[in-house]
Amino acid sequence: MRNRYLDLLRAAAVLRVVVYHVTGLAALTIVLPAMSVMFALGGSLMAASVDRFGVSAIGRRMRRLLPSLWAVMALFLPAMLLTGLDWDWRILFWVAPFIDPPASGLGLAALSANWYLRDFLWFVALSPLALPLFRRFPLPTIAAPFVLLVATELKLVMIDNYVLRDIGLYFGAWLLGFAHHDGMLRRLTWRRLVPIAAVLAIAGAAWFLTHPGPRGYDLNDIRIGNALWSTAFVLIALGLAPDALPWLSRRPRLDRLVTLLNSRALTIYLWHVPIIVGLGWVAARYGWPQTGALAVTVRLVIVLLLLAVAVAAFGWVEDVAAKRRPRLVPGRVRPRPAAPPEPARGTLAEEILVSGPQDVHVAAVRV
Repeated sequence: MRNRYLDLLRAAAVLRVVVYHVTGLAALTIVLPAMSVMFALGGSLMAASVDRFGVSAIGRRMRRLLPSLWAVMALFLPAMLLTGLDWDWRILFWVAPFIDPPASGLGLAALSANWYLRDFLWFVALSPLALPLFRRFPLPTIAAPFVLLVATELKLVMIDNYVLRDIGLYFGAWLLGFAHHDGMLRRLTWRRLVPIAAVLAIAGAAWFLTHPGPRGYDLNDIRIGNALWSTAFVLIALGLAPDALPWLSRRPRLDRLVTLLNSRALTIYLWHVPIIVGLGWVAARYGWPQTGALAVTVRLVIVLLLLAVAVAAFGWVEDVAAKRRPRLVPGRVRPRPAAPPEPARGTLAEEILVSGPQDVHVAAVRV
């Protein structure tokens, strides 16, 4: 049975990513460090898959992830080739982007957020090795990405490989997903979990407040502060996770929205940046205002409407990849067929007269 709290957390993270990319509000990266949350949830799911399927979990997860990317590239790759992108063998990595494939023109910006899928694929591939290592040496394994991050950020080690740099930043969250799946976070109890998270949060806040980036306190520009703050957030979000959300089922519209966002999370992520970039190009071409609260609000509304169209047009690919029956709108509550009317029944005395004295106890139960 699905944990609706985790579904709600994933839905909130997906929405936060979209709103952040439209508005650019740095505070959103602090209020909800969405990328670390999504990697942690992915790590928890991958640990379950490895336990169940072993190494073949890699192929199963890739089968779920890649078709949605192929749907995007079915439009963008021909367009880029027709508008000046030179053929390069690395283009083949759009099939499975373990490295960043070449792009050009508007496609370069529109596909820029695909780094998340690249990192996700690497983390999936590393999981069958990392999971047993984590279970044997949990604390050193979790600490290793942070040591790598600090070493690269402080220039103690020079690493230009973007995958290794992102392993330092986000693989720790993936490993916390392992800890969540194994029940380690729950066993810590809140008396130990909260102080640990508080120390990490204070350290993270102290770092990003004293090391602002080019966009102020945007955690995407402050990697050490991001890692510390996000780790604290994930520890609380997953370590104190409730087993159920009964109040969510009592709000059918919100419950259905959570289901929709989870069923179409990858489609939303892959398409929202192309929509934002395309809308920005149109706004610049026709001189539409792009700054100010009203302009940002209008842009957010338009992006959400166009994203709904993209989800309706391409979201079914996620159903096919998951071997589900394709649905236009996941989470829709289908009306149940009406139950056949019960035969009319008379009073207890009438039923006694019809059924006879031997059936009096049956008649009495039905009344």
